[in-house]
Amino acid sequence: MKKKRLALVTGSTAGIGFAIAEKMIQQGFDVIINGRSEARVNHAINLLIENGAAKNSLQGVAADLTTIDGINTITDLFADVDVLVNNFGIFEPKDFVDITDEDWNKMWNANFLSGARLARHYFPRMLKKNYGRIIFISSESALQIPIEMIHYGVSKTAQLSLARGLAEAAAQTNVTVNSVLVGPTKSEGVGTFLKQLAEKAKMSEEEIEKDFFKNARPTSLLKRFIRPEEIGSFVSYLSSEEASAITGSALRVDGGLLKTIV
Repeated sequence: MKKKRLALVTGSTAGIGFAIAEKMIQQGFDVIINGRSEARVNHAINLLIENGAAKNSLQGVAADLTTIDGINTITDLFADVDVLVNNFGIFEPKDFVDITDEDWNKMWNANFLSGARLARHYFPRMLKKNYGRIIFISSESALQIPIEMIHYGVSKTAQLSLARGLAEAAAQTNVTVNSVLVGPTKSEGVGTFLKQLAEKAKMSEEEIEKDFFKNARPTSLLKRFIRPEEIGSFVSYLSSEEASAITGSALRVDGGLLKTIV
């Protein structure tokens, strides 16, 4: 019988993180749900239980991962995990000349340092027990920098470098480190953003989506937003013992958006 593994999925109260957590629970993991507030964490846990998750397979922790205190809250409660999925992150459309130092710091703390700090804690513990999975949820924007939010793209590129570096440091062990290049996904934030755009342009959300893939992301082969559960299924596999030969990679779940072969 396989040992039951414990996974921490950051930013998992909604959207991609929630879908990853749900798929991992379905695959037999115990999962720690993380969000900024206890109310959101409890709501997510209750929803997962309603959807069929066993109560004893779930734990929760409210913590702001943009702060050292928030990171310490998690690591103090959960000193050791088998899987770390660094999903927490933010995005913000903004012209480059309008991006202030405060904006850069906010993006960097959320999208890069949160995962780096958690990895700094859990990585040596995984090496010591010779088992672990670290996954950074990056974006196609790491390779195809969006001109409407360059600071976001830069933070996502940094994740790829960190993941590769850690994978190199874990050579010849049973610890794997990878990043996932996610394409445009209908997460909670994107859904809200689309609704606001539709209201402003006096168009339907379907029309906005069609226009987005025609003009903003024309290389997409799907020509639609990826569903969070599609990301969840892939990350769940990548977190498993069966994915032991996959490490040091930037893996694409981007709907065919990136045209480069490698």
